[in-house]
Amino acid sequence: MSVLRLGLLAYHVDAPKTFDAFAAKIDALVRQGKDQGAELLVMPEYACMEVAAAFDGAGDVAAELRSVCAARTRLLGLFGEVAQRHDIWLLPGSLPWEQAGAVRNRAPLIAPDGSFRFQDKSVMTRFEAEHWRVGGGAAPQLFETPWGRIGIAICYDVEFPTLVRAQVAAGAWLILAPSCTDSVHGFNRVRLSARARALENQCFVGVAPTVGMAPGLATLDENHGYAAVFGPVDRGFPADGVIARGEMDRPGWIFADLDPARLEAVRADGAVRNHRDWPPDPPLASVFPPEPGQAE
Repeated sequence: MSVLRLGLLAYHVDAPKTFDAFAAKIDALVRQGKDQGAELLVMPEYACMEVAAAFDGAGDVAAELRSVCAARTRLLGLFGEVAQRHDIWLLPGSLPWEQAGAVRNRAPLIAPDGSFRFQDKSVMTRFEAEHWRVGGGAAPQLFETPWGRIGIAICYDVEFPTLVRAQVAAGAWLILAPSCTDSVHGFNRVRLSARARALENQCFVGVAPTVGMAPGLATLDENHGYAAVFGPVDRGFPADGVIARGEMDRPGWIFADLDPARLEAVRADGAVRNHRDWPPDPPLASVFPPEPGQAE
């Protein structure tokens, strides 16, 4: 497997007046990433929701969901064309996907030839479940790429170790975590979880968040975070496991050159072997009985 130059975007949320304005923004951002030598670019969860500003109903949570769901085919066409035009692998974040009356949060991974593969979000936040009625989708997938197998854990999913572990156990060396968090608390949950997943699996995890304020939108009105790549906390890696990171709430790309061979080396001869030593089944905790003569 060869070294991958990965680009992760802290995506500044705007309120485009037309779909064409949104399309021009996406094209310009991908061109910037490509010009920096990136081979795979990652944008945040729900980044496309800003296009709701161009449709009727902007400012209403339910109307924004309906309008972006209705634009799904148009959005996928745009993302596919951009990936082909710039000859790049593209994860343009995630989008709400309505089918047979059910809505899922689905992330497309697009190859340079414009072909699509998808990862659904498994676990919904309270906002998704209670306000949008979004449900969990397909189980964690693996994606074959020129750099080996990678996985996608959309935002809240990266907070659940077993979801990421299933991907790593099946051969993923890189986990992409597009996120959308409207508070620093939320971003820190994603950030700390991504670091933990990288440590416990001895893998790379990349986070791409939404940032900025868009008070005219009900869905993306407030956004916080920074883009980052985390790795093992062991020999051959930074002492804190931070491979690359941007500045808090500052939009723009960050880049990292990731070599899967470094992971193989630390998994084989690290100070610890978290990847190998993962318990095969979660142990059941026992409650000690009281000592003889001790009151219950």
